[in-house]
Amino acid sequence: MTTLPEIPDTATTAARLTGADLTLRYGDRTVVADLDVAIPDGRVTAIVGPNACGKSTLLRALSRVLTPTSGVVRLDGTALGDLGTKEVARRIALLPQAPEAPDGITVADLVGRGRFPHQTFFRQWSDDDEAAVQRALAAAGVEDLAERQLDELSGGQRQRVWIATVLAQDTPVLLLDEPTTFLDIGHQFEVLELCRELNEDHGVTVVAVLHDLQQAARYADHLVVMADGEIVAEGPPADVIDAPLVERVFGLPCRVVPDPVAGTPMVVALGRRSR
Repeated sequence: MTTLPEIPDTATTAARLTGADLTLRYGDRTVVADLDVAIPDGRVTAIVGPNACGKSTLLRALSRVLTPTSGVVRLDGTALGDLGTKEVARRIALLPQAPEAPDGITVADLVGRGRFPHQTFFRQWSDDDEAAVQRALAAAGVEDLAERQLDELSGGQRQRVWIATVLAQDTPVLLLDEPTTFLDIGHQFEVLELCRELNEDHGVTVVAVLHDLQQAARYADHLVVMADGEIVAEGPPADVIDAPLVERVFGLPCRVVPDPVAGTPMVVALGRRSR
């Protein structure tokens, strides 16, 4: 079994991430208004909803990539805006939808950049950093790609390398924006299983924007369902997902039945011939 990255001691303490009265805008366009959210500590949370409902925008605000027009995001009771950039990066790691890397960079060099928040003028690259990179490569299943250039890889391989990069950051809070993008179904489940292992074995608080309701229900402890910039439901998947909610939020007539393997809610769409 792959050894997962070691997480700092802070992963075993409260890493309370909240947003209060958040208004989030891009230019003159308001995406989210007056929203409150509290991410359960030490749990896997999935944010779900239709396209353009504000899921990724909320995740960007929780990571301080996007500054709220009004309201505040707090980590352990302290406003993110009052924390230094490296301090935030030592406590929250974000994998965005479309990360960018310099041309010609190798996988090992890219994953090594996940250690930047731990560097100081007096503490440069160390054996601990090298060990953290090797653990992250192993956890993401990309050890054999370490010397390859990123732009030589398939979309699925690149996504797993980016996951290794945020794992190397060794943070108690991990934010993932559509982490299964570009992955075939086998690798999708590998990524989600890895999220569960990081949470259950190392106490990492994981927040992931997901499109697949079945996967969200199966792997998340807590769901946040968004529509039109608002949270319309949240809680354990079994308490949240039902046919009226799915039709209201996604416009999909369906039945919700127990997953035959996991027992979690499974959405079965009703085609025209089934109604």
